[in-house]
Amino acid sequence: MSRRRTSPAERTRSVSLHVLLTAGALLMVVPFVWMILSSLKDQPQVFVFPPKWLPDPARWGNYAEVWRAAPFLRAYGNSVFIAVMIVALQLVTCAMAAYAFARLRFRGKNLLFLLFLATMMVPGQLTIIPVFLLMANIGLYDTHWAIILPEGLFSAFGVFMLRQFVRGIPLELEDAALIDGASRWRIFWSIIMPLLRAPLAALGTFTFVSSWNNFLAPLVFLRSPENYTVPVLIAQFKGEYSTNLPLLMAAASIAIVPVLVVFVIAQRQIIRGVTLTGAGK
Repeated sequence: MSRRRTSPAERTRSVSLHVLLTAGALLMVVPFVWMILSSLKDQPQVFVFPPKWLPDPARWGNYAEVWRAAPFLRAYGNSVFIAVMIVALQLVTCAMAAYAFARLRFRGKNLLFLLFLATMMVPGQLTIIPVFLLMANIGLYDTHWAIILPEGLFSAFGVFMLRQFVRGIPLELEDAALIDGASRWRIFWSIIMPLLRAPLAALGTFTFVSSWNNFLAPLVFLRSPENYTVPVLIAQFKGEYSTNLPLLMAAASIAIVPVLVVFVIAQRQIIRGVTLTGAGK
């Protein structure tokens, strides 16, 4: 069978699209390249004009100085613990809520789901004070659980995302399981959850990145330096009157490593999960 020949207009459109996407990708990469190169400079080289991209010479000692200047290892551990706990809680609670909204029938389901989605329009800054007072009253202030519980037990975006995928799963699978005597819990854990691996991977990655980069909540709920997360610790490198930008850039370069690792590992699942999530009816 001969392949269909593309017309000149189609080739032009394809080349134009690839050029546009390549230019956009390069535009996104430039700030990261500048950050990494600046982390290898000394202070005068950062402010030279016209700007010089390559450091001369490269100061690899900036990274060692960052580790000596601040307890980065402890902050890394705090951020990893908080992000992993939030991801684990959200994946479980969002999957259960998504299955309930997609499959179960109960009075007021549609209205409840609309109210659930309406919470996405409420800025997090608006609820930070009530949540702070609640955490302080139950004795969780200055603990990591003050960040984990509010963020991990509720995610309207996660529920909406997984619900769209659950609605695309054939009902015949559940009907066959019900005929065989399986309960709703058995169906959820044995049938639905394995089929949700791709969207769960995508949601878990988005949640991990959001939790890792979260600055406001740790700044408000954490007081002790030993409880600080990476974003809060990086903020300590900014002085009141001057800032050592090479050290700040080195700290930021260290901070993005876990996010890059997560994206590299889960990139196929992310693309598949985001693509399949739109299949729900």
